Amino acid sequence: MSLILSIKPLFAVLASALAVPGIISSGKSQNFRESWTFAGAIIKFLIIASMVPAIISGKELYYSIAEILPGIYFAFKVDSFGIFFALVAGFLWIITSAYSIGYMRTLKEHSQTRYFAFFALSLFATIGAAFAANLLTLYIFYEILSLSTYPLVAHHQDEKSKISSRKYLGYLLFGSVGLALPAMIWIQMKTGTLDFSTNGILTGDFSKAEIIILLLMLVFGFAKAGIMPLHSWLPAAMVAPTPVSALLHAVAVVKVGVFCVVKVITGVFGVKLLAHLDIGIIIAWIASFTIITSSLIALTQDELKRRLAFSTIGQLSYIVLGIALLSPYGIKGGVLHIAMHAFGKITLFFCAGAIFVKTGKKYISQIKGIGRQMPFTMGAFFIGSLSVIGLPPCGGFLSKWSLLLGTIQSGQTAFLIVLLVSSILNAAYFLPIVYNAFFYKEKSDFKDEIDEAPMFCVVPLVITAVISVFLFFYPGVFNTLADMFVNSIYGGS
Repeated sequence: MSLILSIKPLFAVLASALAVPGIISSGKSQNFRESWTFAGAIIKFLIIASMVPAIISGKELYYSIAEILPGIYFAFKVDSFGIFFALVAGFLWIITSAYSIGYMRTLKEHSQTRYFAFFALSLFATIGAAFAANLLTLYIFYEILSLSTYPLVAHHQDEKSKISSRKYLGYLLFGSVGLALPAMIWIQMKTGTLDFSTNGILTGDFSKAEIIILLLMLVFGFAKAGIMPLHSWLPAAMVAPTPVSALLHAVAVVKVGVFCVVKVITGVFGVKLLAHLDIGIIIAWIASFTIITSSLIALTQDELKRRLAFSTIGQLSYIVLGIALLSPYGIKGGVLHIAMHAFGKITLFFCAGAIFVKTGKKYISQIKGIGRQMPFTMGAFFIGSLSVIGLPPCGGFLSKWSLLLGTIQSGQTAFLIVLLVSSILNAAYFLPIVYNAFFYKEKSDFKDEIDEAPMFCVVPLVITAVISVFLFFYPGVFNTLADMFVNSIYGGS
């Protein structure tokens, strides 16, 4: 890999932040305000996309802003994994912005200007984390993301929202300030660096016990990954408007959490060190517990968004499990699942929001027979379900297939069973919803003629559903970037 100095990473990060003044100043005109949102989102994505050819050709882009501490810079470096994540987040921000218009306007939500402003700030932080060159830069953007999404979770400003948003922020700050920050200080004092490296940065000065403690502190410290027991903030955050839930669960918050875990395992500790000490197995079992437990809890949830929330907790741990297997296929499967889950899960949340916008219903027991009235919405829900379950013809099959191969490659057949059992549980909590939507035989409260939510709600969920299928046949750039990331870790072996 050759390192190229470029200002593009800075422009990509700043694009959404620079849209915030325009959004705020145009608050009295919905059209102008949302034009600023789209301008920031589209420009951001185009800048990100413009860096892809350089990354695929074997280059990495670097830009340093300032030296914060001796030898530690506030800097950006765009590599194959960072651009992979940025492409997903950047593209889905455009789609979610369109969906937000249909959702927020139809429900006549209050404080829409504030909503769009903090939405833009959250994407500023997300791409900043994606392009972070070292652990300190990553940590700074991680914290900015926590603070910028807090007003989104607290959007309704009622008592329930206040309690849930405090829980949201409390869990995230406890993890980052109480666990991740001390671990970073410990590592910097003993190594003199926080820069990510494909071989890891820990030296022989660390004992096995120290490495285990530091690994647990960082994995749990980045609590946005939703690993149990630091997961309760995630279902609590479902009080937010549905576009925010989509942002939390598919685009920004939780994906930044698992992104941080992947960067820590591969760029701070290094897969070779963890494999040599046989430490990855600890994280793999923690992830497996989270996968099975969250899936069982999801089965008991009648509120649709809460069922999706507990599903997300399990799906995030698929990614962590894949990386913790420390095998090439496992790591590739974990990385691919970031994209495949994103498109599948955002489709499901979009569908939940469309149902609420049109009918005011949010419980699964209330929407039996709704498929006749909202066939496009529930058809998309079916596709999103297939992708999250991991069935063809959806992209989620490819990532779960790689994860299964990763368990075999690592010789850990117990985790193969975990993946298979959890996929059955995924089907058990999604497919009955679809079946009852279309084939419920009792008297239904819903119309027999098509009566969908507004276009700005339906078109985005159809687009993400179609892309979920498209990615099965043409994983393209995501597959290439995932392979490059794995090859960088294993030195092309």
